[in-house]
Amino acid sequence: MHKHGGKKSKQSNSKSSRDHLQRTSQSISLHGGSIGRQPEASPATGSTSQYGKNSFEAGSSSRGKEMSRLVLNPIKNHKPESYEDMNLDISSMLLSSLEMHLPSYMLGASRNNKASYMRGILQDYVPPALRYRDQKQKEYREKIMSNYQPLHQELYTIDPVAFFVPAFLKAIKDNTEQSFRSIMSEPAPGIFTFEMLQPRFCELLITEVEHFEKWADRTKLHVMRPNTMNQYGAVLDDFGLQTMLKKLMEDFISPLSKVFYAEVGGSTLDSHHGFIVEYGSHRDVDMEFHVDDSEVTLNVCLGRQFSGGELYFRGMRCDKHLNTMGHSEEIFDYSHVPGCAVLHHGRHRHGARATIAGHRVNLLLWCRSSVFREMQKFRRGFSSWCVECNQEKKAQKDKLITTGMELLMR
Repeated sequence: MHKHGGKKSKQSNSKSSRDHLQRTSQSISLHGGSIGRQPEASPATGSTSQYGKNSFEAGSSSRGKEMSRLVLNPIKNHKPESYEDMNLDISSMLLSSLEMHLPSYMLGASRNNKASYMRGILQDYVPPALRYRDQKQKEYREKIMSNYQPLHQELYTIDPVAFFVPAFLKAIKDNTEQSFRSIMSEPAPGIFTFEMLQPRFCELLITEVEHFEKWADRTKLHVMRPNTMNQYGAVLDDFGLQTMLKKLMEDFISPLSKVFYAEVGGSTLDSHHGFIVEYGSHRDVDMEFHVDDSEVTLNVCLGRQFSGGELYFRGMRCDKHLNTMGHSEEIFDYSHVPGCAVLHHGRHRHGARATIAGHRVNLLLWCRSSVFREMQKFRRGFSSWCVECNQEKKAQKDKLITTGMELLMR
């Protein structure tokens, strides 16, 4: 996440790192950020890592070209393996993403051979600073996982009946647009609100995070925060909840996103960044105007007693039009209700007003699609979901019609 004016996120790549990664593969940071700034009318330009623009040869050493080449277009029907359990000094998610670009003769190789092949490629292209950062993140998580004792073990696997309200469960089970809309409201285009979580689950998750924070304080562990805009809260994946969150995305958010966000990658969600944020006295107060590093964002209020903290939305924008003014029909404010969720496109500009009293805790799940991000670099012209793009497209069409009529009259 970058604040406008040039301050860089601790978790973001340097310009040099991005240049290197554009020649290799999409790097999905364990602690990815959104982009924001203070003024409500102008969020900072979003940046997402993406694959290089041209086909590339990986490796500049003595390896033969035929053994060092990656393919430009990902193998869409190939399901990459997980490398999380391997003792590697490179992000496992980066390897899974890069595997989609292996030459065909490597796809059937053993996981160890594929990991070795890709690691050799990345050693040539990923700068030492980036490798160091990824290694530190890995060591941080391993230290937690080997020492932290969960307070509520039942949170670490999904129990749908205990987690979700019955109406939400039934809608997901029926799995139709009609069933989804029966429990959802769409108060503004592309923004959906609905009751989702059971009160007991919300309280268990809050107390689990509090337990983790106290353990970190006792052990003198510096907690890595979700992003640079939040000084409080924690990344849930860091202390063992990644399997639960993956299941939450795949089984309960993907069915919704396939229906409502298909054009922005909602049908191909394959990774996530899940975290808790906290607001109130002696905590974060508000959230700057920003966009998320996600294709689809789930935001659920867990509690507790609080006043203020309303979300404000100002329309979806592509990078080109990120800082344009919002239109009256795009202005929407939302007041949090414990257990209720807000689902929106990651590029929907938003912020949170000050929590003026009490303690507010929210669960955020940023859902991402590597396929959509890969395809974005081939996009030309207008984004169908950007209001300003649609207006420019209409203006060009009107101009073409007017010009045609003038030629006919001549």
